[in-house]
Amino acid sequence: MKRTWLDRWGAKWLFNRSRGSSPYLLQAHNYRPQSTQASQFSSSPVFLTLDDDPTTLSPPQSVLSEVKESQRRLEQLPSPPVSRSTQSAKLNALHARLSLPSRLPIQTLARTLVDRTADPDPRFNNSSLALLGSSILGYYTSEHLICHYPRLPMDVLFAAMAAYVGPRALAAITREWGVEFAAEPGGEVDPGLLQFRRTPPGIDPFSESESTTRSMDNTGRNDRAATWRRGLSSRVVYDDEFGNLRRPASAPTAPDSGGAQPATTAEDASAQFVRALIGALYAHGGRAAARAFQQAHVLSRTLNLSAVFDFKYPTRDLSRLCLREGFEAPVARLIAETGRQSRHPVFVVGVYSARDKLGEGAGASLDEARVRAATAALKGWYLYSPMDVVTPSEVEDGDAAGRWKPNLVDCGEIIT
Repeated sequence: MKRTWLDRWGAKWLFNRSRGSSPYLLQAHNYRPQSTQASQFSSSPVFLTLDDDPTTLSPPQSVLSEVKESQRRLEQLPSPPVSRSTQSAKLNALHARLSLPSRLPIQTLARTLVDRTADPDPRFNNSSLALLGSSILGYYTSEHLICHYPRLPMDVLFAAMAAYVGPRALAAITREWGVEFAAEPGGEVDPGLLQFRRTPPGIDPFSESESTTRSMDNTGRNDRAATWRRGLSSRVVYDDEFGNLRRPASAPTAPDSGGAQPATTAEDASAQFVRALIGALYAHGGRAAARAFQQAHVLSRTLNLSAVFDFKYPTRDLSRLCLREGFEAPVARLIAETGRQSRHPVFVVGVYSARDKLGEGAGASLDEARVRAATAALKGWYLYSPMDVVTPSEVEDGDAAGRWKPNLVDCGEIIT
């Protein structure tokens, strides 16, 4: 192919500013005023030469006043209007980045980005969608953990739930999705930004509300016993899915707003957005779409459950476990040692029940190695996972392939 040099076709296509007589066609903005002065302006394009000054083409005063009035109306709105959702590049990019189904409209995605502190109207914020998404996230996450680890203690189950779908985990997912925050909510803000009213730094927005909740139980009665009510059974019955005290339904107010405007933190607003997105997927795409999205973005994250355990008396717990299950009492035996007379000895101890070794641990002393061996035996018991697990949600629409097998239901953890 013959190479074409730039200087050969530059005179034809490039514009030389020194030649003022050459016409340069520039199509000006086509103004269509809605007043009676429309007859003074032609709808045909306007062409300029190089001698004309483009700055002299100013729009008519009626158009400028209309634009200012529209901008003023937008600034008075608490959140962007629904009609601007399809014009947002950030919103369309987020829809494509998350591979959301086409059945989820872009207007609903824009609604999931509006927190209740930005727009108090429940028809335009994400509070209702977040309530639905929170239930779906809690159900599928607890189902996954209970079916794959049927012997988990309740404390560990609460910690695992918080690690998967807690506010801090959902806020990290929001950052990974590339969602940006708006500096201040309003009608003129891009609908693709997460809009919420920020709490001033250095102030805990739930400090007063939590103190009120601690002095009142969940039935609404002021009970002094609620101040020390932190038993495990109470956390299961009264508290939320993470075992924490339930926060009040109303959003806290910003301290510098005179109690008129609610405020929240970036972490809570991000968590509300993820919950609302799951709820919107369930409402528009169905159960299968919501479950597949949660499996891809939430349950696919790696969680080391063995690091969550914290046993206070592992040797006593292991003895009670063997007694309940009908095993022989555990016995600690020394397997190997080195450097007993040195500054850094190492002892390897195993815990046996009859001829079965339950666990093994190493330490700088015999007691430390025995405790670690008992801890390893307890983790081996509680972290048991079946080989083939089929959750009930996978076969809700029928099990044509015959994959369903009843899951193991454990009799419970050891109470000492």
